[in-house]
Amino acid sequence: MSNKINNYLIIRFSKIVFNGILISICLGLILNLFEEIEFFKNTSASPFLPLVLTLSYIPNLMLVNLMPFIIFLSAMYFFISIKQNNEFLTLKVFGYSNFKIVLIISLITFLWGIIVLILVNPVTSNMVKYYEQTKSNYSKDTDHLVTINRNGVWIREIKENNLVIINAKRLEGINLIGVSINILERDKNIKQRIETEKVDVSENIWNIKNARVFNFDDRGDVQLVEEPNYRFESFYNIEKLNSLYKNLDTISFIELITDYKKLLTKGYEKATISEKINSFFALPFFLALMTILAAIFTVNNRTTTNVRYLFIAVLVVTLVFYMKDLSVALGKSDRLSPEMSVWVPIVIISLINSIGLLQINER
Repeated sequence: MSNKINNYLIIRFSKIVFNGILISICLGLILNLFEEIEFFKNTSASPFLPLVLTLSYIPNLMLVNLMPFIIFLSAMYFFISIKQNNEFLTLKVFGYSNFKIVLIISLITFLWGIIVLILVNPVTSNMVKYYEQTKSNYSKDTDHLVTINRNGVWIREIKENNLVIINAKRLEGINLIGVSINILERDKNIKQRIETEKVDVSENIWNIKNARVFNFDDRGDVQLVEEPNYRFESFYNIEKLNSLYKNLDTISFIELITDYKKLLTKGYEKATISEKINSFFALPFFLALMTILAAIFTVNNRTTTNVRYLFIAVLVVTLVFYMKDLSVALGKSDRLSPEMSVWVPIVIISLINSIGLLQINER
């Protein structure tokens, strides 16, 4: 009998969560689709491309980033529904206390968090990667493009009717390492090539030490000039390049772990990667805690139709997300370690939930 009751609770809650995810994705598709249509309005892109890109972007947003909020609302609806039907009293007859019911549902959300990390996130991260690469191909600013791949950092610029292609092995602090700058004419004939081990990109005027400048004439002859101090003007500086390394949505949880050292050599900051990895590890716990928090606001509430009480619940969960974001911001400003910035909110919510669970168990 207990297995049947467990299955009943799990299936019923799963249906509610599935509907919640479906509604969230539909809302996200509608809102984001208009933005994508506006972006591609004056391009030669297929009329279906905005829809394809929206479908590529929204799943990661809803199934990973906003999953805790969806779980919270779904759990609230689930606990309210079984309370309105007096199912808590019926389940008590079969030995199911309020605490046991909440425990079963929170364990399910914990397992879902693991599934999201292992199965869902690798798929959605690749979809985000496709989304960003496609949008960069249709970017209105075609004179300035930059990307990061297994071969390092690649920068494309148009300067004085010349095409400039820059490649570097990695970004290290304020310096690009292992840099080659190729300046080509419009007909793609190479005009100049600059090679150096390190470039200071703290400003838009790059300071290049010990540059080897290869000048090519119309006949293809090459003249090598050694420049101890060479200055090169670029659209990009350290601030713009660093922004590329802050976005890890295109890298899955599994890749962050398996390619950790490779990402460091490419220039990704250790603190940024550590914060993202810990955020992924914390996701199952966060989902379970949001489930318990939803139970505290519904099971303990004597009247499920009290709108004010439900409003307070939504307000509290908003504050929880604000606290989580604030903690991450403190981590990025080096006031907290990357690990602490992720786990401190988890610990605080756990303490709050432990008090609420005692009250649930008493009823």
